[in-house]
Amino acid sequence: MTIKSDIEIAQSVTPKPITQIANSIGVSSEYLELYGDYKAKIDYNILSGSLSDAKDGKLILVTAINPTPAGEGKTTTTVGLADGLSRIGKNVVVALREPSLGPVFGVKGGAAGGGFAQVVPMEDINLHFTGDFHAIGAANNLLAAMLDNHIQQGNSLDIDTKSIVWRRALDMNDRQLRNIIDGLGGSAQGVPREDGFDITVASEVMAILCLASSITDLKQRLARIVVAYDRSGKPVTAADLKAHGAMAALLKDALKPNLVQTLEGTPAFIHGGPFANIAHGCNSVMATRLAMKLGDYAVTEAGFGADLGAEKFLDIKCRLANLRPSAVVIVATVRALKNHGGVAKAELANENLNALEAGLANLLQHVHNITQVYKLPAVVAINAFATDTAAELALVDERCRELGVNVALSDVWAKGGEGGVALANEVVRLVEQDSQMQFAYDEDNSIEQKINAIATRIYHADGVDILPAARAQAKRLTELGFGHLPICMAKTQYSFSDDPALLGAPSGFNITVRSLKVSAGAGFIVALTGDIMTMPGLPKVPAAERIDVDETGKISGLF
Repeated sequence: MTIKSDIEIAQSVTPKPITQIANSIGVSSEYLELYGDYKAKIDYNILSGSLSDAKDGKLILVTAINPTPAGEGKTTTTVGLADGLSRIGKNVVVALREPSLGPVFGVKGGAAGGGFAQVVPMEDINLHFTGDFHAIGAANNLLAAMLDNHIQQGNSLDIDTKSIVWRRALDMNDRQLRNIIDGLGGSAQGVPREDGFDITVASEVMAILCLASSITDLKQRLARIVVAYDRSGKPVTAADLKAHGAMAALLKDALKPNLVQTLEGTPAFIHGGPFANIAHGCNSVMATRLAMKLGDYAVTEAGFGADLGAEKFLDIKCRLANLRPSAVVIVATVRALKNHGGVAKAELANENLNALEAGLANLLQHVHNITQVYKLPAVVAINAFATDTAAELALVDERCRELGVNVALSDVWAKGGEGGVALANEVVRLVEQDSQMQFAYDEDNSIEQKINAIATRIYHADGVDILPAARAQAKRLTELGFGHLPICMAKTQYSFSDDPALLGAPSGFNITVRSLKVSAGAGFIVALTGDIMTMPGLPKVPAAERIDVDETGKISGLF
């Protein structure tokens, strides 16, 4: 039998009209803005309108081990779990992030789930979708243009051009734009200065949109963005440049969550897309709240491994939005665990219990963090592969049970919701348990104490090396009144450490923090560690080389 690609599977299914999906969860036409037959935006005023008194459903967070080239299938598991819950008669809504064009054209080639556990229309979702990212990039770059124009027009705010921290944004992996010099060509063309681009998903505007609770909150957060410092060291904000109103106008439609569906017709909100290695890695608060109001179960995910995505979901998003998940799903594969245990990708199909035992340390450390640091009930979902052996699966089950956590085999790639029923039943059991979620640190801790808590409690590092420049920045940010903000760690996704080569559960290392930057509008401080970059580059063979479209408009090569 020929195995179909993800895009071939998605194109073989005819979705339900999006009006039917909206009707199934009680969204009336008053709040529905159609983008064709199979996608729509939901007016955020529904939260203060017909849903204002609706009871919140149970929030389920899906996270994973540290990613490997073998793949973990976190989004696939999230979608399959939702379809599995639907199969056992539960009213469920999914909330996911939007894919960035950077990874779509770079490494992954698609990010809407996989196999028979996908959200559709997957081509639209992966390519432009409803234009949210373009609006975010436009708002980011409007602020950059107004900043440079202010300097050109006399600089009445006395901005120190050596202390500008606002960069331009582009939703594409383009290393050539990481560091540039602009304003060349003479005095009429601007003031020459060093500049650079971040990928749009790293923009603070993206973070703000995903954390905003209303259009008013959005505008207030935009106003607080620190773009530069004046010659006395005082922050200069978007409000000082009178840019926040126009930025909000560009974002008014992007703020509305997007409604689509899974292959099995489960309603899904896909909205916002900050990366978890350089931002906070969660879909929008609005989409999450809508999913909780419209479903008895709301299934969401956080980016990359639990050390990044789940930590930020819990310590940033849940703290700022007053959310509390009822259960956590930690996704792993036997193949990926063997990779963490030192087996090369080409050898992962072979049974290797010793390597699996070594790699299990990564999974078990994530389990410990969720259950012992955050005090949340968890289940391990093993994303099934045909090469998994009974002995390997038994070993995973045994080690997880030693920590008091059950394992559910997930076969959603091949079977869709049917393959997620076992996981769904365990989730239903878990959400009925009492839990009192705790944070990894207190907001009253100093900046250095918060960073140290994340490094030692979540990464299991020996400590933190805060470089002199970052230590001075911490002191200055505290003096400016930002010391109470949570920390957003910018760190490699491949390791608990800041060294991507240290797989498994490394020990005997320190985390190096080289720079700190306040995202005052988003409401957190970004700590840059190791060699992390906010503008990725394309690989030697980009996924874009495989993507094409024929004369009928049918797209191919998207994973």
